[in-house]
Amino acid sequence: MEILGIGTDIVECPRIGGMIERHGELFLGRVFTEREIRACQGKRHVIEHFAGLWAGKQAVFKALGQRPEQSFGWTDLEIRSASGGGVRVLVGGRAKEVVRRKNVGDVLVTIAHCRTYATAYAMIVGRPKPSAADV
Repeated sequence: MEILGIGTDIVECPRIGGMIERHGELFLGRVFTEREIRACQGKRHVIEHFAGLWAGKQAVFKALGQRPEQSFGWTDLEIRSASGGGVRVLVGGRAKEVVRRKNVGDVLVTIAHCRTYATAYAMIVGRPKPSAADV
């Protein structure tokens, strides 16, 4: 397993809450997919969950060596709850080209939050190289 990149982020939950309050649907639609919005709105601590997804996406951008909106948009990444706990990252849109070019095999993310902060860590794992037996 080759690690191609790592990234981390921490954000204040009230900051994300303020952005949602000030910019509403415009902010939500620019940063989160419809599925992410529905998932967060179905949670008890809505703001903390949005902040966790924000931190998760920021961590992935950093791990890929990208800036948001530089080569692909926020909604080209979708973070979903995985069965058995944890999350998984789905890559779509223009982000697919970035991960293909970098030979990415998997995008791993972990997210944690409390009332005040949300944090995330991402690791980009390369696709296994073919062995001599596979050729």
